[in-house]
Amino acid sequence: MNTNNYSLLAVFLALSVSAALTGCRTAGTQSQTAAEMSSATPCMDALAKFTAADVPQMGPAEIACPPRKNVGAPQPADLPGNGLAQHPMLYVGEGYNKIFLINDGKIIWTYQTGPGNELDDIWMLSNGNILFSRMQYVEEITPDKKVVWRYDAHNTTNVAEHTEIHACEPIGMDKVLFVENGLPPKLKVVNIKTGKIEVEHNLDYIHPVDPKTIHPQFRRVRMTADGDYLVPYLNMHKLVEYDKNFNVVWQFDTNDIPADLNLKFSPWAAIRLKNGNTLISDESGNATLEVNPQKKIVWMLTNTDLPEAYRFKSAPQSCTRLANGDTILCSRGGVGKPQIVEVTPDKKVVWVLEDYKDLGPATAVQILNDPGIPEVPGDSEH
Repeated sequence: MNTNNYSLLAVFLALSVSAALTGCRTAGTQSQTAAEMSSATPCMDALAKFTAADVPQMGPAEIACPPRKNVGAPQPADLPGNGLAQHPMLYVGEGYNKIFLINDGKIIWTYQTGPGNELDDIWMLSNGNILFSRMQYVEEITPDKKVVWRYDAHNTTNVAEHTEIHACEPIGMDKVLFVENGLPPKLKVVNIKTGKIEVEHNLDYIHPVDPKTIHPQFRRVRMTADGDYLVPYLNMHKLVEYDKNFNVVWQFDTNDIPADLNLKFSPWAAIRLKNGNTLISDESGNATLEVNPQKKIVWMLTNTDLPEAYRFKSAPQSCTRLANGDTILCSRGGVGKPQIVEVTPDKKVVWVLEDYKDLGPATAVQILNDPGIPEVPGDSEH
């Protein structure tokens, strides 16, 4: 191949990689700059957009939340860590439909989604846009509170036909992965630029058919760095990894829990770690498990491993593994008990968040100064 052809090939490859990473967005989205893509912590670079002069108090589609019923005391002074100042983070919780953005120990931005159920999954993308699930829909908004994309579940009074969305993940800058609970539940990947459903696959569900099983079917779905789908079946007590053709390539279920642990297994969330292991939030077991590819539990934290004063009232729903090896657990909690606990690999508690004055329950957080590009699957362990 001559020099000119090599040059053309190099340009083509560079453009292809750039397109795969950045993609496109719908009208009204702030574009992603080269600086944002090159940063190890791109969400930190986007924070200034949330406090700009053009950010309204309430966005055009924002709906005020009813006042919280259980407003408690501010963070006690004697708890480990630095309270709200421990990490810059995006924070949501079931039971209070308000998204919180926290930096330097202060709430710098909020977005309200009105009454009803329920905020479960949340992402800030490299360009500052926020993707979240709200049970009745999944939506992406800009820092100045404009809606750039929304997909609605089938909200109907016919319980056998209604669907719910609790899990979402950005795939590049122009696609969203989510699961729509229903009969049957469906894993979908939607191109939000074209509106095309690019992937749609029916998932397993409990038989005989019972509409009451729709709500607890799924709370999370994640794409791995290899492009596989990691799917926790909450009410079927199994975690399944599918390849792109939906062949089962790995599974962990109740039968893989050693009998001597006497642990129930209902996976609420799961993350494929960069070391190849899988971090699982086991809601019914009130435990967080790290499992290797051979299905051996190599690390586990139960509620009773925590000092009594730091134990959760409600089992952790999701977890995050930080680059320093610490694990953050999020719980719906309850006034007087932690919303978040951070532990080291040797289970030392380094942070407890218990602030029911400023925040509601904690179902999920995204730690914004932890390295990783959120829209690149597997790059951030969130």
